[in-house]
Amino acid sequence: MSIIVNSVTKRYGSFVALDDVSVTIPSGRLTALLGPSGGGKSTLLRVIAGLETADSGAVSIEGVEATDLPPQKRNVGFVFQHYAAFKHMSVAKNVAFGLEIRKRPKEEIKERVDELLKLVHLSQFGDRLPSQLSGGQRQRMALARALAVEPSVLLLDEPFGALDAQVRKELRLWLRRLHDEVHVTTVFVTHDQEEALEVADDIVVINQGRVEQSGTPDEIYDSPASEFVMRFLGPTTVFEGAVVRPHDLDVFSMAVREAVRAEVTDVQRVGHEVRLTASANPQGPGTSVALTRAHFRDLEVDVGDTVWLRLAPGASHMAAASTDPAIPATPSAG
Repeated sequence: MSIIVNSVTKRYGSFVALDDVSVTIPSGRLTALLGPSGGGKSTLLRVIAGLETADSGAVSIEGVEATDLPPQKRNVGFVFQHYAAFKHMSVAKNVAFGLEIRKRPKEEIKERVDELLKLVHLSQFGDRLPSQLSGGQRQRMALARALAVEPSVLLLDEPFGALDAQVRKELRLWLRRLHDEVHVTTVFVTHDQEEALEVADDIVVINQGRVEQSGTPDEIYDSPASEFVMRFLGPTTVFEGAVVRPHDLDVFSMAVREAVRAEVTDVQRVGHEVRLTASANPQGPGTSVALTRAHFRDLEVDVGDTVWLRLAPGASHMAAASTDPAIPATPSAG
């Protein structure tokens, strides 16, 4: 196993950032640390990197006890959200920096830099300054620089958080392809559920300094260990006292077996999807249902009409702690 975190606790004054966290991150895989802001995921990444010192617990990397090792001796590459580029150096010199301070031969450095710039599709930009690149290009440069020293582990702290939605989506798919080429153990922090589900081999869900659940994206999504995990990994609604996903509800325009009668109270058309709200109890908050536009047209219903709702066979659901369909409130910082 590549990274083993054992009973790590980290406090900042009275605030507990990590509370007895234990997690194993498999070698050669792409693992997402997913959770709300302030949940502890970035702190855990920095403890693994050696940029923060745990108050208790242990960290091992590639079988080496790393708890007391300084960052430069852990053989990790670290990529920050805001690139941390050397503004006065060219793209090629930025990528070469880690090799130069390790006093590698000049020919070896040139060969490695050329190889990496080709890998991240920046070969034609080697002589430019970072300020002459787009945000996505600068982040690819930062990844090349982190990979230059051939780290055993690559750590990324919200690497695409400063980019707009379209560039972010393109880069996360590119990161997946890059990982499949280089096969370095990669851990990235994100609060974006779609990003984690789309890119990662494994997901560790962290909230309030504790690991809520870890597993593959399918395991986390299909079999959430808690109501928090279920609510955090995509939209949810409450139906018959259970937390369910809006797309896991079947809607009918006539009575069917085991379906619950409800009145349509709201209809919203959002792109290819129609979001319908229906209530069996006029005083209740209503149940949200996600439909395709084609299905909605076939139903031929609108606000004020009666529909029948039923949980789809095999759909994930769990008893609701409350009827509030919103994601639980979380801290906004950190």
